[in-house]
Amino acid sequence: RVMCSVPRLKRAVLSWVPVLSWLPHYSFRENAIGDLISGCSVGIMHLPQGMAYALLASLRPVYGLYTSLFPVLVYFIFGTSRHISIGTFAVISIMIGSVTEKLGPDSNFMGNGTNGTVDYDRRDAFRVQVACSLTVLTGIFQILLGVVRFGFVVTYLSEPLVRGYTTGSACHVCISQLKYLFGVKPARFTGPLSLIYTLVDICRLLPETKVPELVVSLVALAVLIVVKEVNDCYRQKLPLPIPIELIVIAATIITHFCGLTSKYSIDVVGEIPSGLKAPQAPDVTLFSDVIGDAFAVAIVGYAINISLGKTFGLKYGYKVDSNQELVALGLSNTVGGFFQCYSVTSSLSRSLVQESTGGKTQVAGVISSVIVLITILKIGSLFEDLPKAVLSTIVFVNLKGMFKQFMDVPTLWKTNKVDLLVWLVTFASTILLNLDLGLAVSIVFSILTVIFRTQLPRYSILGHVSGTDLYLDTDTYKEVRVIRGIKIFRSSTTIYYTNAEMYLEALQEKSGIEIGKLLTQKKKRDAKLKRTQEKEKKKAKKEAKKQVRPISHLSNGTFSNESEMNERRVSAGQKRQSQGNGVESLTETPTNGRVNWAYQHDVTVSDSDSDTGGHINTQASHSGDEEKATHSIILDISTTSFVDTVAVKTMKNIFRDFGEIELDVYLAGCQACVVEQLETAGFFSESIPKSRLFVTVHDAVLHILHKLVSERLTIRGNS
Repeated sequence: RVMCSVPRLKRAVLSWVPVLSWLPHYSFRENAIGDLISGCSVGIMHLPQGMAYALLASLRPVYGLYTSLFPVLVYFIFGTSRHISIGTFAVISIMIGSVTEKLGPDSNFMGNGTNGTVDYDRRDAFRVQVACSLTVLTGIFQILLGVVRFGFVVTYLSEPLVRGYTTGSACHVCISQLKYLFGVKPARFTGPLSLIYTLVDICRLLPETKVPELVVSLVALAVLIVVKEVNDCYRQKLPLPIPIELIVIAATIITHFCGLTSKYSIDVVGEIPSGLKAPQAPDVTLFSDVIGDAFAVAIVGYAINISLGKTFGLKYGYKVDSNQELVALGLSNTVGGFFQCYSVTSSLSRSLVQESTGGKTQVAGVISSVIVLITILKIGSLFEDLPKAVLSTIVFVNLKGMFKQFMDVPTLWKTNKVDLLVWLVTFASTILLNLDLGLAVSIVFSILTVIFRTQLPRYSILGHVSGTDLYLDTDTYKEVRVIRGIKIFRSSTTIYYTNAEMYLEALQEKSGIEIGKLLTQKKKRDAKLKRTQEKEKKKAKKEAKKQVRPISHLSNGTFSNESEMNERRVSAGQKRQSQGNGVESLTETPTNGRVNWAYQHDVTVSDSDSDTGGHINTQASHSGDEEKATHSIILDISTTSFVDTVAVKTMKNIFRDFGEIELDVYLAGCQACVVEQLETAGFFSESIPKSRLFVTVHDAVLHILHKLVSERLTIRGNS
C-alpha cells in the first residue's frame, strides 16, 4: 500500500506543480538562447506596458511594474503553457480601474483647506487597497474553481462573446485614455451609459485642450504606428521586432532636459520609489464590496488566458491543462495581491513577441522578471519625467489587435447570424452597461440563444436515396424518394422538456396525421358500431322469441357475425396490400448498406398483383389520403443524446395514440446511453416491446417491408 501511494503522491505533486516535471529536463543547448532573447524582449515590453496599464487601473505606474514581476514568477512554477506572457492587460486593467474609481472617488479625499484640493496620497493608498483586495478575492475564486475541476466553465463563454466583450472593453480603454492625450480632466461617471457621458464631457472640454500635451501625443503616436507597421511588414526578415516601446526613454530624456514639465505643465508619471515593498494582507472588509467584480474579473481573465494558452498548445503540440491554468492564474493573483499587484492575465502582444523571438519555455518569463526587477530596484527613478501622454499612446497602439475584431461582423454575417447577434449584443451591452453588467447580460443572452436553438429545432421527413441505405431530408434533397406508407421523422436536436410538446406537434404536422381528429373519428365509429351491435342483439332476441326454429336463427345470427368478421379481415388485408404496393423497389435496389436478399423472393412473388408496377409513389397527396395510406412511423432519434422524464412520457404517448389509430411506431438510431435511460425509466413494456427498436433507419424500413409482405402472403393463404 505504501509503495502504491508514493507514485500516486508523486503524480499529484507533479500535476499541481508542473515546473518540477519539465525544469529538470530543460535543454540548455536547444532552449537557452531563444529563452534569453525572448525574455529580454518581453521584459523591455513589460516596462512601458506595466506603467501604462497601471494608469488604466487608476493606480500609480510603479504598481504596474510590481504586477509585471511577482505574478510572472508564480506562473512560472504552476502554469502549463510555455509561450504566454502573464502580466498587465488592458481589459483587466480597465475592469480594476472601474472598481477603484467607484470605491475611491476624488470626492472622498478632499483636503480640509478652503481651496478643496484632493489628497492624492491618501486617495492612491486607498485605491491600492481596493485593487489588492479585489485581486486576492479574484485569485481565491480561480483557485476554488480549479480545485473542484471547474475549468470547463469557460466553454460557456463562446468565442463571439469573448471577442465582442474584449472589443467593447477596448472602446472603454480608448475613451479612458483620451483625457491624457488632450490634457483635460473630465468628470467621473459611474453606472450605465457612463462611457457615453464621459465621451460627451471630453468633447465639451476640447476647447481647453493643452496643446503641448496634444503635440507630444501626436508625435509619439506617429512614431509608434510607423515602427509597428514596419515590424509587421518585415517580421520575417527582422531577427527581433524593433522595441519601439522604448520611445519612453527618449520621451523621458527630452522632457527632462528641455524642461517641458515646468514650461508647459505637461503631466508626467511623477515619483517612482526604488526598492520592493514588504508584503501586507489585503483589507478583508472590502471583500463584500468587490465580490461581484472579483468574480467577473476571474472569469474574463481566465477566458483570455486559456484561449491564448490553448492556441499556442495546439500550434506546438503540447497539452495545456484548463484546471491547472485556473489554479496557476489564481495563485498568481492571490500571491500578487499581497505584494501590491493587481489582477493579471496573459497579453496577446507580449505572448506573440515571446513566441516570435524564439521563446520555448516559461524560463523566458523569469528572464523578463529579472529585467523588471532591475528597473524597480535601480533605474525606476529615471522614468519620473515620462509624460503620461506617451504611455497613453502606447495603450492606443496596442489596442490595434482588439479593434481588428470589428472585422468579425461581416464574417459572422456570412457564416452564422446567431453568433453575429451574440457578438453585437455583447459589444452593445459592454459599451452601454459597463464591463460588469455588460458581461452578465452577455452571458445570459448567449445561454438564451442556446436554449432557443434547442427549443426550436428543425423537423424533417426523410426519404430514401436510391442505391444506398441513406435517408435524407425531403425538403432539402429533392432527389430522395418518399417510401409510400412509411413516414420517417427526425428532429435536429435532443428531445427534452423544452421541446417535447413541439416534437409531437411537428410530427403530426409533417406526417399529415392529426391524432386528435383521427381518435375522435375512431371513437365515433366505435360508438356507432356498438349501438348497431346492441340493436342487432335486441332484434335477434325479439326474432328468437317469435320464430319457431331458434336453432336455425341462432346459426343465421352466428353466420352473420362470422361473415362480418371475415369481411373485415379481408378488407384489412386489402388495405395492407394496397399500402404495400410500390415499396418493393426499395429492397430490389442494390444498396451500399445492407441488402436483405432474403426478402427478394417474397417481393417478386407479390409483384404480380401490384397495381403500381413496383415504383415508389413520390407525389404529395392530400391530407386525408395520406392519413389512410400511412401505416408505419419511424422516429429517427439519432440526434438525441439524453432523455428526461418529459421526453419519455411524450414517446409513450406517441406509441399509445398512434397505436390506437392502428399505426405502428418504431425507434431508430438510439444511442446506447439513451437506450439505458429508456430502460431505467420503464419505457419498454408489452405494448412497447424492444422489437420496435432498430440500430438504423434502414433496418427499420426493411423490417416493415418484410412484415407487410408476410402479412399479404398470409392473407392470400387464408383466402
